[in-house]
Amino acid sequence: MEVRDEPEEPGWEVDPEDEQGVALVTFVGRQLRARREASGLRAAEFATAMGYGEGLVYKVESGKRIPRPEYLEKADEVLGAGGAVAAMKDDVAEARYPKKVRDLADMEARAVEIGAYVAHGLHGLLQTEGHARALFEARRPAYAQGEVERMTAARTARQSIFDRLPGPTLSFVQEESALRRPIGGTMEWRQQLERLVQIGQLRNVTLQVMPTYREAHPGMDGKIELLKFQDGTAVGRSEGAFNGRPVTDPKQLRILEMRYGIIRAEALAPGETLAFIEQLLGET
Repeated sequence: MEVRDEPEEPGWEVDPEDEQGVALVTFVGRQLRARREASGLRAAEFATAMGYGEGLVYKVESGKRIPRPEYLEKADEVLGAGGAVAAMKDDVAEARYPKKVRDLADMEARAVEIGAYVAHGLHGLLQTEGHARALFEARRPAYAQGEVERMTAARTARQSIFDRLPGPTLSFVQEESALRRPIGGTMEWRQQLERLVQIGQLRNVTLQVMPTYREAHPGMDGKIELLKFQDGTAVGRSEGAFNGRPVTDPKQLRILEMRYGIIRAEALAPGETLAFIEQLLGET
């Protein structure tokens, strides 16, 4: 049997500054150890049955390593937990994501409507995995590779919003310059453009491009984002208004909605946008 210790795999380390994540991983580790001991298995025996190295077992049980979903599935089988251990895999997997990303993903998951204008780059929900990784690798000071993988996985996981049923109403306005920058190289750029075409064809998504020949518009100060929820509440944020902080006051939200509405009116129509992206694909 192949032994998989995974000592060098980045992205599954525990962030000591994330108290919530640390508490969850520590709890899961203690549960695994208690179930193992109750089954009469020593760590070495459990590791052999799992097909992983003994060192990884100790790291997981001591809360120093986030167990991958397949690790928990195998542990469930070995320990005869009847699904109780495997059921923790989704919550545990989220522990690898930074808290601010988890909070954002939670809001996006609850939203019934999202509208976003992005002045620089592509919105995180639109980025391919390779595009996101290239952006994180370009940051300075440089991230450790484990942090790059952690942030990339977190951004990619948020895109499950496109699989929701019923899906939320999503609207994106992107600057033309973001679509012309070959982030990650030509092949990754093509994959990104193809991904935009795919997303833009979804019935619950409106994708628009703000052409560079447009003169000044209300989004010149930066990103605008609006999320609306089932209970009628909403939250908005703009880099160019209210000091960039999230706002929920109806008067402030109306200002952001007015700016976003003007931006959408001045951008290319969805059909024109898809034609423009397909034109770019033909030029690559």
